[in-house]
Amino acid sequence: MKLGIIKERKNPPDRRVVFSPDELVNLKNQFPDTNIKIESSDIRIFPDAKYIEKGFEVTDDVSDCDVLLGVKEVPINALIPNKNYFFFSHTIKKQPYNRTLLKAVLDKNITLYDHETIVDSKNSRLIGFGRYAGIVGAYNGIRAFGIKFDLFNLAKAETLPDQKTLIERLKRNHLPYIKIVLTGSGKVAHGAKEMLDAMKIKQVSVENYLAKKYTEPVYTFIDALDYNKRKDGQLLGKKDFYTNPTEYESDFEKFAEVSDIFIAGHFHGNNAPTILSKEMLRSSKCSLKVVADVSCDIDGPIACTLRPSTIADPVYGYLPSEHKEVSLSHPAAIWVMAVDNLPCELPKDASEGFGEMFLQHVIPAFYNNDADGLLARAKITENGKLTPRFAYLQDYVDDKE
Repeated sequence: MKLGIIKERKNPPDRRVVFSPDELVNLKNQFPDTNIKIESSDIRIFPDAKYIEKGFEVTDDVSDCDVLLGVKEVPINALIPNKNYFFFSHTIKKQPYNRTLLKAVLDKNITLYDHETIVDSKNSRLIGFGRYAGIVGAYNGIRAFGIKFDLFNLAKAETLPDQKTLIERLKRNHLPYIKIVLTGSGKVAHGAKEMLDAMKIKQVSVENYLAKKYTEPVYTFIDALDYNKRKDGQLLGKKDFYTNPTEYESDFEKFAEVSDIFIAGHFHGNNAPTILSKEMLRSSKCSLKVVADVSCDIDGPIACTLRPSTIADPVYGYLPSEHKEVSLSHPAAIWVMAVDNLPCELPKDASEGFGEMFLQHVIPAFYNNDADGLLARAKITENGKLTPRFAYLQDYVDDKE
């Protein structure tokens, strides 16, 4: 197999890469028959020279490679026909802005595997950048709180080299006796939890969090049934919530009334209730000062997430009384951090971690005849058509929704 690591071409520039030089060495050690080419890039976090030092060929032409690996969407004019591609296509939820990309993939007879569709036999995702989104999101949320109240002014995450440095900067500054609520149960939420734990912020139970006052900063880590309840009052468990989400409503207000920072690291499924509503935010009892929406679903479960923010301008003000964006200096503004590409701020760590996962879960499938069916499950297109697993995208491709 001849593998090509392609240059990232999407704007704004993304410095991440599927494999670091060291992880490619590990790949070669495990699968010595793999031929690898690196497409030259002037933005990649690991410069061309680092790959050359490890003995890899760096070139401007990867058209002779069998499999091409990238991170973000490949511009249509850069797609090479009749190839196998791996990248985040952002098409499986029928995102309108990438309809033409999927059409082009089909027209060019490209076999597309999406990193997001690499799942095990139980449909659990195996690789991704979620952990790093949580790490940076927590840092950005605490940074925003420090700036809002003139407590400290941390450097932007993108200017720091790695997670270790982020933690060192956070630990230099002392937080007042605040309460932080963290939602979620997956890699995003656990990435954020890593940062809170590294800061030695005390984790407390939901019951104590809601009822007690503390003389130190604390956080609570909550899952879906901690902030959703059945409308009829029955207690039927998480399986019932996922099966019958319309039978539930949010009772997150009890957390909004005692929390200073909300770090949103949850996955929000179709038909699930709004988590933090306009009414909750408008309430005179709401005590939230900063909402770090790592999940960043626009016009979704967090009402104050009006738009994505950017790495350059990560925070905007939200005025609950009028449900609109306002200046950060507005005295009634809740500060919202809703950067939708957080892992880009930690490109070295994110790339190294991603490559480890890709080598562990994906590369073996090319050499064991896809024994576990991983490639078959991840394949969106083949021979100019959608695969049966993704046939639901046909109306999206045909623009007949």
